Amino acid sequence: MNNNAPIFARQDSLKFFRTLNSRVNNYFKENNIQKTGNWKLHLKAVILFAVFLTPYFLILTLNMPFWVMLLLSIVMGIGMAGVGMNVMHDGNHGSYSNKSWINKIMGGTIYVLAGNVYNWQVQHNVLHHTYTNIPGHDEDLDAGRIIRFTEHAEWHSFHRFQHYYSVFLYGLLTFNWAITTDFKQMRNYLKRKLSYGEPKSPKILWTTLIITKIIYASIWIVLPMVIGITWWKVLVGFFVMHYTTGLILSIVFQLAHVVEHTTNPEPNELGEMDNTWAIHQLYTTTNFAPKNAIVNWYTGGLNHQIEHHIFPHISHIHYGKIAKIVKETAKECNLPYYEYKTMRSAIVAHFKHLRDLGMKPELSV
Repeated sequence: MNNNAPIFARQDSLKFFRTLNSRVNNYFKENNIQKTGNWKLHLKAVILFAVFLTPYFLILTLNMPFWVMLLLSIVMGIGMAGVGMNVMHDGNHGSYSNKSWINKIMGGTIYVLAGNVYNWQVQHNVLHHTYTNIPGHDEDLDAGRIIRFTEHAEWHSFHRFQHYYSVFLYGLLTFNWAITTDFKQMRNYLKRKLSYGEPKSPKILWTTLIITKIIYASIWIVLPMVIGITWWKVLVGFFVMHYTTGLILSIVFQLAHVVEHTTNPEPNELGEMDNTWAIHQLYTTTNFAPKNAIVNWYTGGLNHQIEHHIFPHISHIHYGKIAKIVKETAKECNLPYYEYKTMRSAIVAHFKHLRDLGMKPELSV
């Protein structure tokens, strides 16, 4: 990593993770199942890709009113978010399959979603999963000046309204991926010499980024124009698709880490954190709608964020089963296990938290 990265405590309640890891391993051993995905995940991948790509081919092949095209663009956005949360996410965590080449292919689906494998693995697998909710290290907390996600961020008067306007900005997430974010991240990560797994040559990474962006633009923008769809209709549809995806992904991500219960701990003057890495995840992460089968299916188990953060190499299809083990072990060790029973309550908690963070600091004490 880098010399300024926080160091997690080693002696603090190692019993928790040792006990939990042993119990979870025993669960898979006793039930004779693998920790990676199975036929349920493969079937889900087929369904979500169908939701994502079928509308695209209908738009290319059928003459339809513009309003129908917009509705299909929304459906594509829903499918795009589903592919990202279920297929791409598990693939880049190495949990989709026990075969590395399959994980590589599934992780590579991010190129169809306008992203980049290298950037995602550094930003998500390294920075977010290792330094969860730590200001200055977890880039998921960095929204520039426009949104104040932590009490450590600088306050501006317009933050008083952030619980109103933030939701409109959330939809720009993947649109920014497609346009600017990937180029900024790659330049920054290569400068800091960050990597996930075996480091690759900067030339290869930049070449891959540029080529995949050209292919992406050719498929989603150039091709529809070539076959005769008016340019402004293509651009509006493209934006609507991305806005739908960005809104879904942003809300799902925020419900797990930016709510009233989760904390934003900082290292001490020696760069040390108070807790071990596993316990740190309990304080900075929360679950939502754990019993909602539809939410669990569509979000790729991201409503079980506690389980995902402690066991990122286990496929999300198992989180519902191991959640009970995690919850009971945390209780035995007198550790928190945050969860909202419904998605609605989590959404309310998120925007309430944004409202509190938007208040002038001396008035919110």
